[in-house]
Amino acid sequence: MKPKIVCLDGATVYEKDSEMWDGMRLAGEFVYYERTAPEEIVGRCRGAQIVLTNKVPMTAATIAALPELKYIGVLATGYNIVDTEAAKRAGVTVTNIPAYSTMSVAQHVFSLLFAAVTHVEAYAADVARGGWSTCPDFSYRLSDWHELSGKTFGIVGYGNIGSRVAAIASALGMKVALFTSKPQERLPEGYVKMELDELFRQSDVLSLHCPLTPATKGIADARRLALMKPTAILINTARGPLVDEGALAAALREGKLGAACCDVLMEEPPRSGSPLTGAPRCFVTPHIAWASAEARERLAGIATANVEAFVGGKAVNTVG
Repeated sequence: MKPKIVCLDGATVYEKDSEMWDGMRLAGEFVYYERTAPEEIVGRCRGAQIVLTNKVPMTAATIAALPELKYIGVLATGYNIVDTEAAKRAGVTVTNIPAYSTMSVAQHVFSLLFAAVTHVEAYAADVARGGWSTCPDFSYRLSDWHELSGKTFGIVGYGNIGSRVAAIASALGMKVALFTSKPQERLPEGYVKMELDELFRQSDVLSLHCPLTPATKGIADARRLALMKPTAILINTARGPLVDEGALAAALREGKLGAACCDVLMEEPPRSGSPLTGAPRCFVTPHIAWASAEARERLAGIATANVEAFVGGKAVNTVG
């Protein structure tokens, strides 16, 4: 008998009728929900052996209320939405989707950086308004823009995404500096390992690629932001709480930082408002770095393979 599979927030990945869910339909009785409110979780999961979730939390109380639950598949790399200790006590397997979005996030890092540095959107908009048509010269400048070559690109965290970002920065002729647990001798030639404060101090561009833990929460706080060059650019495509948003907005308003690029915020969506969405020289995108078409296809494929492996008695990509 095939298991009942409930997807709690499939709209974050694919619409209900997408062929990307075909593997799940073959694996079991597949029930799809676009979104699920907290008070709906238990009712929707009741009777299911397998639950898929992206951002809908699976707490200890929820897990305890679902005696038939055997598997939670997180449709993302981060799995902090699941109480893994409670799952372990209940004999529930938890899996995630590792390394599916590396190229997507790395590309978005530089999309944000180029937006901040070269002002392409501002130029394109000005040309559309007739700025070039009425210009007396063949070329004009709205503001200065700068080459990245020769600048220092600092990276906090040297995992899958951080290492790919470093490679791209190096290809652009930038000097790569890292805050990482890896020893210097294990780093590629030319990469320099630095202490965290020194990295904030030396970087022309600083990109965060570390997980959110008690130790990294607020890693970019007022004190460290004050260490940065007034022309420096801070990029966060990892987790919103890594950054003190109020301190970052203040640094931008006061001209103490060149720009900030954020794909993640403390609250998502920012229904209570964020000081960064209205800050000057702050480029904010709605948590889309992970979501290239190719990355979402990889996610769906790995999620299906995870379920198939579990049903076959050989679980893979387990966490907790």
